[in-house]
Amino acid sequence: MIQALALVALTSPVAAPVAAGGLDDLVQIEILDGGMTARGTFLGAIRMTLADGWKTYWRAPGEAGIPPSFDWRGSRNVGELSITWPVPHVFEQSGLRSIGYKDQLILPIEITPENAGRPVHLKGEMDFGVCKDICVPASRGIDHTLNADAPRHPAIAAALAQRPYSAAEAGVRSATCRLTPTRNGMQIEAEITVPSAGSDELAVFEPSDPTLWVTEAETRRQGNTLYARSEILNAAGGAFALDRSQMRITVLGSKHAVDIQGCLPG
Repeated sequence: MIQALALVALTSPVAAPVAAGGLDDLVQIEILDGGMTARGTFLGAIRMTLADGWKTYWRAPGEAGIPPSFDWRGSRNVGELSITWPVPHVFEQSGLRSIGYKDQLILPIEITPENAGRPVHLKGEMDFGVCKDICVPASRGIDHTLNADAPRHPAIAAALAQRPYSAAEAGVRSATCRLTPTRNGMQIEAEITVPSAGSDELAVFEPSDPTLWVTEAETRRQGNTLYARSEILNAAGGAFALDRSQMRITVLGSKHAVDIQGCLPG
């Protein structure tokens, strides 16, 4: 994370955090209610509507971007919370690649309550970045009681439908990862047997440890096999362990994206 933020500062002018009034000119943020699911969970979403030409970022923002983060410690009756990320866009600007969203982002949130039958209150802080010619780090408070009686929300349903395919849905036959120590960290080389996701495929590695930073992957395809190689660094320095079973690999292509959870030794 430290290296990633330093790279943003070096490659894109970063403005100071803006006040809420100024932020409203760049992005509008609201909470959508989607009612209850058949599983007894609450469904909601964060909707970010961006000003013309501005973009925000995916959870792994690439070479030049500010990843969003959430702090839900003020929430009540929240047992388990999961966010579904729609397939992002890959942006090329000034020789740098970033991954995110333009115009609008809807992030569905599914919450399993600690106590069924009682209200769920979301309260916390969302830190994120919006970028155009400059990148603006921003923060916005969230304070919303979810409406259990709300009808199905079409915007949430559309965002859920835009999620990446699972490995099974995409026809992944195997995914292996070979690890090799490097001077500053560890190189990871993945070999994934999967049908093409379209042109300009890009593989993104996400280790489960948030203190680890991953360089942009070199990605190439040969027949039905996708090869990807990247280097993983420890933001705090020093040696680290890497659990292949917890490595998340997302393949982004012009047709669709594939979310692969874990890889075997290769």
